[in-house]
Amino acid sequence: MIPEYALRPATLGDADVLVHHRLSMFADMGVSYDQAALDAAFRTWLAHTMPAGVYRAWLVETPTGEVVAGGGITVIAWPPGPHYPGDRLAFVYNMYTEPAHRQRGLARRLMDAIHSWCRGNGVTSVALNASRDGQRLYASLGYVESSAPMMFLAL
Repeated sequence: MIPEYALRPATLGDADVLVHHRLSMFADMGVSYDQAALDAAFRTWLAHTMPAGVYRAWLVETPTGEVVAGGGITVIAWPPGPHYPGDRLAFVYNMYTEPAHRQRGLARRLMDAIHSWCRGNGVTSVALNASRDGQRLYASLGYVESSAPMMFLAL
């Protein structure tokens, strides 16, 4: 039997689970990283961005309060373009569902909450980098691959 899940906004008090989700997400994707360094850096980042309202996250929990999924957005200033007349963009990341709770619609529920928040706050465009496991979900929600892939440079 599938337990009743509850969705709620995350707070800075949820830092432990937010860090766990981020580290687990990278581990599941097979990305190698320095766990201690990323843990510390992400905690510092959360301490600055969550109180400022720059990073917003949502969590899904079981009736016993166990957090089993989560995801978040950073809303950034973004200049209007040919396919986007708005002035802000929500970038989705840290989408993670604990393995025992996958394939139950939790990521879709999180994305619905993110989309609803964006609509209610005048953010009309959302972007993300999809993992291989998430591509089918995002495509079903209407996301399309960009013809101009994002590139990175570590300085």
